[in-house]
Amino acid sequence: MTHVELILSGLWQAIVLLVTGDPEVWSVTWLTLRVSGVATIISVLIGIPVGVFLALTRFPGKALVVSLVNTGMGLPPVAVGLFVTIMLWRSGPLGILNMLYTPGAMIVAQAVIASPIVMGLTFAAIQQLDPNLRLQIISLGANRLQMVWRLILEARLSILAAVIAGFGGVISEVGASMMVGGNVKGLTRVLTTATVMEVSKGNFDLAIALGIILLSLAWGVTAVLTVVQQGRQQVR
Repeated sequence: MTHVELILSGLWQAIVLLVTGDPEVWSVTWLTLRVSGVATIISVLIGIPVGVFLALTRFPGKALVVSLVNTGMGLPPVAVGLFVTIMLWRSGPLGILNMLYTPGAMIVAQAVIASPIVMGLTFAAIQQLDPNLRLQIISLGANRLQMVWRLILEARLSILAAVIAGFGGVISEVGASMMVGGNVKGLTRVLTTATVMEVSKGNFDLAIALGIILLSLAWGVTAVLTVVQQGRQQVR
């Protein structure tokens, strides 16, 4: 079978698996969306406030903190998986939570990966705004909270791009998910880990099918966020 035939076979199998409603494929797809979606939401709740704070506040050691955030934007997923595994191990500091090899552990690992991405891009988005804008907002009678909210609205297109980048960083991640989730069938198996498993078994057509489903899922969510982003751009 040629490479083209293999890809076409995988594409056809992906369509068949989705159309026929294969329960395992839909379960894996739903878990992938749920884990990556929740992890992205957590990263947004952490990353946007911290990014805004860093952009608007001066304090000793700020340059060091920003450099750490920028470094975190390129965190190796395997290193994150190792760290989270150690923390959640039975004898680890958080072992009492019994989260290892559960979807919760995967969410934690992916949130650790995505948070610096959202944080760093939010910081850049707020920092690139005209500094005089803050003075203009305050001169109109806004308090500090209202001023911060207005700045977030002004930078919302770039912040939405940060959210898209954070989601993209976790939905395609495999190393950390494999380490903290264990790729347990029916419990922690997601599209990325399932694809790796099928490749190791030599089932390349099924692996391609799962890869196509993963790409379609990533594109679908990103497309929705992009439509929201571009729609708001036109409203401006």
